[in-house]
Amino acid sequence: MNFIDTPTQELFCANVFSKAVMKDRLPKPVFKSLMATIESGAKLDPSVADIVASAMKDWAIEKGATHYAHVFYPLTGATAEKHDSFLTPNGDGGAVAEFSGSQLIQGEPDGSSFPTGGIRQTFEARGYTIWDITSPAYILENPNGTTLCIPTAFVSWTGEALDKKTPVLRSMQALNEQAQRILKLFGKTDGAMVSSTAGPEQEYFLIDRNFYFSRPDILTCGRTLFGAAPPKGQEFDDHYFGAIPDRVLAFMLEVERELFKLGVPVKTRHNEVAPGQYEIAPLFEFANVATDHQQLIMTMLKKVAEKYGMTCLMHEKPFAGVNGSGKHVNWSMGSASQGNLLDPGDTPHENAQFLLICAAVIRAVHKYQGLLRAVVASASNDHRLGANEAPPAIISIFLGDQLTDVFEQIKAGGASSSIPKGTLEVGVDVLPPLPKDAGDRNRTSPFAFTGNRFEFRAVGSNMSISGPLVAMNTIVAESLDYCASVLEIETGGDSEKLNAALQKLLVQIMKEHGSIIFNGDGYSEEWHKEAAERGLLNHKTTPDALPVLETKEVQELFERYGVLSERELESRLDTYLEQYCLSVKVESKMTIEMARTIIFPAAIRYQNQLASTCANLKFVGYEFDTHTLDKVTELVKALQDSISDLEAITSSVNSSNAHEAAVYYCNKVIPAMNDVRKYVDELEGYVADDLWPLPTYQEMLFIR
Repeated sequence: MNFIDTPTQELFCANVFSKAVMKDRLPKPVFKSLMATIESGAKLDPSVADIVASAMKDWAIEKGATHYAHVFYPLTGATAEKHDSFLTPNGDGGAVAEFSGSQLIQGEPDGSSFPTGGIRQTFEARGYTIWDITSPAYILENPNGTTLCIPTAFVSWTGEALDKKTPVLRSMQALNEQAQRILKLFGKTDGAMVSSTAGPEQEYFLIDRNFYFSRPDILTCGRTLFGAAPPKGQEFDDHYFGAIPDRVLAFMLEVERELFKLGVPVKTRHNEVAPGQYEIAPLFEFANVATDHQQLIMTMLKKVAEKYGMTCLMHEKPFAGVNGSGKHVNWSMGSASQGNLLDPGDTPHENAQFLLICAAVIRAVHKYQGLLRAVVASASNDHRLGANEAPPAIISIFLGDQLTDVFEQIKAGGASSSIPKGTLEVGVDVLPPLPKDAGDRNRTSPFAFTGNRFEFRAVGSNMSISGPLVAMNTIVAESLDYCASVLEIETGGDSEKLNAALQKLLVQIMKEHGSIIFNGDGYSEEWHKEAAERGLLNHKTTPDALPVLETKEVQELFERYGVLSERELESRLDTYLEQYCLSVKVESKMTIEMARTIIFPAAIRYQNQLASTCANLKFVGYEFDTHTLDKVTELVKALQDSISDLEAITSSVNSSNAHEAAVYYCNKVIPAMNDVRKYVDELEGYVADDLWPLPTYQEMLFIR
C-alpha cells in the first residue's frame, strides 16, 4: 500500500481486525455480544469464539497471513510472541487452514523462562496466554509474509499474573466500579463504563548504525559508558523543534505509515531538546489499548530505523551531559456518556463532580507517592530522574493557577469564582488574538494537571506504561472508594445533602493532602528542603524506591481491589530488584572490558608515541614541553588502578539478598564505574583523534 498515493483515512486500521471489520464479517448476535464485552465490560460469551476465530482466520489469510501469534508482555517489559501455523495436514497428503475458538482464546508458552519472581520455578513450565478481546488483533507485515497478532494476557498454571497486561485490565475494572459510585451520587446511573485513558509521549535518540556497531557499550547496555562532552551540545537550544533532517523525516514518515495501518493514532513528531533526540506522540486511547500500542510504537521505531541505516535508542540516558529521554504518560478517565471526567469546564468552581474527582486524585497521589515513585524506578531511569532535565524524584502535583486558586477558596470555606481564561494580544495587527489559558504549564513537575488530564512525567522512555497505569488506576480507585463511602454515609441517599457533605469532604482532603501540591520550580534546591519539611518522600535511587512495594499499605491496596495478590506483588519486587542488579552488573563488566581492552591499549600507544617524540627531540637538542606526556602518563596509571578497583568491587557482591545486593550495586559498583569513566573521558581529550578507538559524542549526536 503506497503511503503517498493512499489517503491517511484509508491507511488507518488497514491491518486491524477492527470493529468495522467485525461488523462486516460476523453475524449480528455475535458482533453485539463482542461489543458488549468491549464497550461495557460484560463477560465474554465463550460460545462465540469459534465464529470469531473463523472470521479472523479468513480475514488474516486474505492479507497473506500463514501464522498467528499470541502476543504478550512479560515482566521484562518487552514484547513476546509465539507463532503457530494455520496449516494442518489433512491426512491425504495435503493441508487445510484451521483456527479454532480454543486456539484463539488460549495458548501455552513456557511459564518459567520469563522473569516470575519465584511464582514459577524452572521445572514448573506451564503458562497460558488468554485472548484480550478489548485490544484488537492486527496483521504484522514482513517482506516474506504476514502474521496475525492477537494481544493476550499471560498467566501461570495457578492463575497468577506473569505479565504487564493482566494487572492493567484488573485495575481498569476496579476504577470503573468505584467511579460508578461517584457518578451515582450525582444522579448519573446509565452504567456506561468508565475507563482510564492514556496518551504516552515517546522520546528517543537516533544514531547512525555504523556508530552503534562500533560502540560495544551501546550495543550491550543501550547507553554510552564513556564519552567526553562535545564542544557543542544542546546549550544553544537550536535542535528543539528545529527542521527535521531528511533521513530522519523519511524514517518518521514510514514509522507513521506502519503505525497507521496498525490503528495506532500517532499525532505528533518533532525534534526534542538534545541533538539527535526526537519525539512521537499518539492521541488518547483506552489504557489497555494504549499500553499495547505503546509497545508497537517502540517495536516499530527500532525496526524501521534499521531500514534507514540508523539505530533507535530508547535508554533513558544514552549520552551523559545532554537531556535524557522520558515517556510522559497523559492520564485521564471518562465514559461514552459522560465524556472526560477530568474536564473542569470554563468555571471549575461550579463543577462539583470535577472538583470531587480531582480532589480524589490529589488524595491518591499524596497517600501513595512512594508507589508512584516505585513504578518508575529502574537502573536506567535513575540516570535521568532528579537531573535538571526531568522531574525530581520527589512526587508532587502541579495544578496551575486556576485550580490552585479554586481549591484554596474551598479550603477557606467555599469557592465562588474561577480565574477566567483571557485573550493574548501579541501587538502585531496581522496576527489574530489568541485564547489564553487560565494558567501556565510546569515542565519540572512529575505529576502535572494540563487542562483536562494529568501528565505523569517521571516514566522512563524504555519502560512499559503498564506499571504506571496500574498504579494510577488503583490508587484513584481507592480514593474514589473513600470519597464515595464518606458521601454515601453523610447524605444517607438524600441528594439535597450532597453539596454540604461534598464541601466538608473537599476541605478535609485539602487540609490532609494539600501538601502534595507544588506549582514552583521542581529543579531548585529550595524545593528539596521544602519538600522535606512537608514530609514528602525523596527516593533518589531504585533501591530506595522499590521497598515501598513490600509495605503493608501497598499490599492491602492491590489485594483489596483484586489487582495484584500479595504473591504477585512480591514477584514484581523480586523481578525488579533482580533486573536492577543485572543491569548494573552487565554495565560494570562492560566497563571493565572496554576500558581494559579498548581504551587502555589506545592510551598506551599514544603515550609511547609521545615518549618517543619527546626522546627524539631531546636527542637533537630541542626543548620539549612534557606536560602532555606527564598528564597522559598520570591518567593511564589512574585508569589502570580504577579498573582494578572496579573489578574487585564487582566481584565482592553478595547476591543472597536481592535488596542488599541492589544497595551494594548502587552505592559501591556505580561510583566505581564512574571513576573509570572519569579517567577515560579525560583521556579522550588528550589522545590523538586517529588513535581514539570509539566514535565520539560529536560524531554520534551530530552526524545524521
